[in-house]
Amino acid sequence: MSPFLLTRTLPEDATEAALRADVLHGLGHTPKTLPPKWFYDAHGSELFERITELPEYYPTRAEREILLARAGEIAAASGARTLVELGSGSSEKTRHLLDALPDLHTYVPVDVSESALTQAGHTLIAERPELNVHALIADFTGGLTLPGTPGPRLVAFLGGTIGNLLPAERASFLSSVRSLLSPGDTLLLGTDLVKEPSVLVAAYDDAAGVTGEFNKNVLSVVDRELGADFDLDAFEHVALWDAGHEWIEMRLRSRAAQTVKIPALDLAVDFAEGEEMRTEISAKFRAEGVRAELAEASLDLTHWWTDTEGRFALSLSSAV
Repeated sequence: MSPFLLTRTLPEDATEAALRADVLHGLGHTPKTLPPKWFYDAHGSELFERITELPEYYPTRAEREILLARAGEIAAASGARTLVELGSGSSEKTRHLLDALPDLHTYVPVDVSESALTQAGHTLIAERPELNVHALIADFTGGLTLPGTPGPRLVAFLGGTIGNLLPAERASFLSSVRSLLSPGDTLLLGTDLVKEPSVLVAAYDDAAGVTGEFNKNVLSVVDRELGADFDLDAFEHVALWDAGHEWIEMRLRSRAAQTVKIPALDLAVDFAEGEEMRTEISAKFRAEGVRAELAEASLDLTHWWTDTEGRFALSLSSAV
């Protein structure tokens, strides 16, 4: 194997087709929705990096604290020779795991962004010339086929991103991950935990307004890619805690009655004054709930680590 391989499992036009489908479905739905994955163009990714540094946004710091403190234990428990990271992005936080895995042979970052994978892969190869990197351009929520690499394999899904999936989507996702695992393979899962609503809301509605700008970026993406005429100033950022579902919702609220035209879809969408469009859920978890959802997917939770303040958790599970 050469030190760096890049495999595309998505068609070249898959991103545009998915955006068209999501906008057509979401804006024709009641209530209206747009999926959070469309926040993340180049500008949105930069905004999210700024969010992770905000004083109100604790998840990134809490997860990093666990990785720094527990990477050795994770490595020992998994014995991984291959690390697969779903939604790898810049692969920045993964370095703590890479440093701790003494027998690691191959790193498989999985992301929809070819540029992020290429940049991260070449950076890692320069730092670790002995490491094989086989990057996959793929949507991990749509089924995944992993390259043939040495086991045991550790599949990592970090950042609490699983909270962006609705319960049925989480069940489907965990089942698909389980199907990738052979005996001896493990799943490392990051989950944000239930806590005081004021802390949660502040993390998604910061005083500097960066999260609001990030939320509205989904409209910029639709404007640019589909020729829409969303006026960002005509919408306001909303973040609220849904106690029944135990998740944060991010929404965009229309400031006035308006009609948005999306020429690429031959679509005109009416918004009433005060109408809200959901752009993200971010579910928060309890240990017993995580264990139950994993068990439903035939995954056995064997290790549970939290940061010192109990805000965030990493769990390690094995295939049953």
